[in-house]
Parts: sequence; structure tokens; C-alpha cells
Amino acid sequence: MAKQEASELLSVEGREVRVTHPDKLYFSEQARISKLELVRYYLSVAPGALAGIRDRPIVLKRFVNGAESPAFYQKRAPEQRPEWLRTVTLSFPSGRTAEEIVVDDAAGLVWIVNLGCIELHPHPVRSSDLKHPDEVRIDLDPVPGVGWGEVCRVALEVQAFLGEVGLQGWPKTSGSRGMHVNVRIQPSWTFTEVRRAAVALSRAVERRAPTIATSKWWKEERHGVFLDYNQNAKDRTTCSAYSVRPVPDARVSAPLRWAEVPECDPAEFTIFTMPKRFAEIGDPHSSMDSAPGSLELLLALAARDEAEGLGDAPWPPHFRKVESEGPRVAPSRAKSAAKKPRAKLPLIIVANSPDKDAALAGLERWKARHAEAAALLAPEDFLVDSMRGRSSTWTRVRINLNRLPEDRRPPQETPDPDDDPTREWREWSKSETRRKKKAKNN
Repeated sequence: MAKQEASELLSVEGREVRVTHPDKLYFSEQARISKLELVRYYLSVAPGALAGIRDRPIVLKRFVNGAESPAFYQKRAPEQRPEWLRTVTLSFPSGRTAEEIVVDDAAGLVWIVNLGCIELHPHPVRSSDLKHPDEVRIDLDPVPGVGWGEVCRVALEVQAFLGEVGLQGWPKTSGSRGMHVNVRIQPSWTFTEVRRAAVALSRAVERRAPTIATSKWWKEERHGVFLDYNQNAKDRTTCSAYSVRPVPDARVSAPLRWAEVPECDPAEFTIFTMPKRFAEIGDPHSSMDSAPGSLELLLALAARDEAEGLGDAPWPPHFRKVESEGPRVAPSRAKSAAKKPRAKLPLIIVANSPDKDAALAGLERWKARHAEAAALLAPEDFLVDSMRGRSSTWTRVRINLNRLPEDRRPPQETPDPDDDPTREWREWSKSETRRKKKAKNN
């Protein structure tokens, strides 16, 4: 007789949802958290968590083997799903479509968490209007070495500027090193227009705080805190409020009041502390939907920037190039107008891993081995890239040695760790190219 799979049947607001392998550890190191404990966390903050995802298509970012293992993104809704779970069909820049899950209630929330969705990734649109976002997402992403204080300072600059253009921002910790500011807007503008407004906002904040804020897309040009305007491009998602992040202490993306921003500590908001905070103060973002704003002033600023010669900022690489966009190539690789030989930056790779923490640990080992060189480098010289594979992401850490004299630059070593999940596929692809070329020549 086959062994019956361990499970626990929960009754959630009149619906039955089965949690499979409830004792499976999803966090097994610093915070020992089982799948059932993760489910119970989300139920304890369900009104807040649902406010960020309800009536929105959601990408399933699944950590089926727990937070310490690589995740994969699943856009298409699983074929086996409850009949009461809604879906909508989204179209993407590639021209493809996908039927995605829409979560309307706590039972749906529990169902996707049971699939391994430790964090929640909704699109910035409602199911009734998939072409017009109702949210601008401002993602403050510090370069390596930049502290939390600088992130908070840039967030306050964002708040001040939003007030000047008649918009209200709602801050939350990202649950990692950065901060998000969400802005509810009327669903009257396209994805392209919303992203254009985000570009104008990023450039305006950079002008207000040029020493700590940057709108530069290319990592080799960044410093301080990057305002990632491309999070507003169609098909991009960010983790929503109350999402648990796959970090050792199980931090949560915590909604804040603006008065909390200057003194807050993101380490204080975890799966263990958030239920008590939610029970005591409720959801700081509960009135976010009450006054959606207009993008007219931001788009007017974008038009002024364009009239003064500032064209569109670079898009992510898989998007079609637009007419007003500058060269979609890193400045260090761009050819000059005079066709001079391009100067290649002295970049070395020090770590490749599907586990970001493992890659950053490799960076720290490199710094320890080359302490003298590391002491002469600036935070912006350490480039941490989130690379997209065929169905998952991985982290690459590079170092720009341009600041060092040539005779003091450490050589390229074997990355540590060196676990590039795309290597095998790339080697196969090169082999296939050589084989086809040889066959054609014969």
C-alpha cells in the first residue's frame, strides 16, 4: 500500500485548503521555519498582505526546496487548481500570453504559499484593466557598500518631491537592503507612460541629491542609491507588502509610516515580529487606495527633460528598442563617434551562484585575500548583478579595478563560488553552433 503524503487540511474563510508537507523546513539555518508556520504567518497578516495582491495577476516565485535553494518563476497558472481560484490572460512584450493566478482571499493566499511562494509578486494592474497600471513602483536599490542611512535619506527626498507633484508615496522596507515607495495612481496611463513618469522622477531626485542618488542604468556608472525606474516596465514585478524574503533571518517587506523611516531598522521586521506589530497598529498602508493621483505633472517634467536633450533611459535588454532611447550598451563597451578603439574596463568576476548570500560571501573572501587593493576601491566598484537564466535567477559579482594602478590590480582568479547555472547551456549552444557551421561548410 502506498505511503500517504503528509498534509494538513485548513479551513480558511469557509474554503478548505490542503497544506502538503506541513513540517518541511522552508528556513533551516538562522530561522527554523516550517511550511505550515509560513502559512500561519501569512494568515496572521492576511488583510495587509491581500491589500497588496488582491485582484491582481501574480507571478508565482516558487521556492519548492525552501529559502536556501534556488527559486523559479512560474507565470502560467498550474493546471491543477481549485475551481474557485480566478485567472486572467496577460500579454507580454515578447508577444506571448500567459494565464496567471488572481488571488482574491485568504484561501487563495494560503494556496499559493503551499506551492512554495515565500514572497508575493503581483503585477501593478487590476484584473479588470490589464493595460493601465494603478501604481508607480519606486525601487531604491543601494550599490554594494552603501548603508541603510543613505537609503532612508533618498526615500525622504522621494517623499518631498512626490509632494511637489501632487502625489503620495507609501514606503516599505524591501526586506533586503533597499526600500520601496509605492504610489497609487488613476489607471489612466499605459505602461510606457508610467515608466516615462518614473524615469522623470528618478532624474529629478538625482538632481536634488546628486551625491547619494542616481538614475544611471549601467552599474559601472552608479553610486549611492539607484532609483530603478525599469521596475515599471511591463512584465516587471516586485515583492509586495508583508512578503517574506528568502534571507536567513526571514525578514519581511514591512509597510512603514513616513515618520518611521529615519530611524527604522529593517532587521526588526521579521516573520516573528510582524504579526504582533500588525495586531497592535494595523496596516500603515490601509488607506492607500483612498486617493489615487495623477501623472500629469510628472509627464510634463518628462517632456521638459526631453526638450532639453534628455532622451529615454535604457530599457531592460529583452525589450524592443525605442526611438528616443540612447545606446543600449554599457559606456565602457560603447564605440566613440570617431570610431576609436574602445577602452575595456578592467573587470574581474569573483563569484557566480544561484544563492546571492553565497556570492556575497565569495566577495568578502576576495576582499580578505586582497585587502590592500580592496581598501582602495569605492562601493560603486563592486558590481552585484542579478542574472536571469532560462527559468531562474543567479548572482554574478564583478569588480571594476579601474581605480587601481595596473601593477596593483589582482588578476582574474577562478570565481569562488563558480556555480553559473547557464554555463552548461551556453557550452552546449556554442558546440551546436560549431557543429552546424562545420556541417554547412562540408
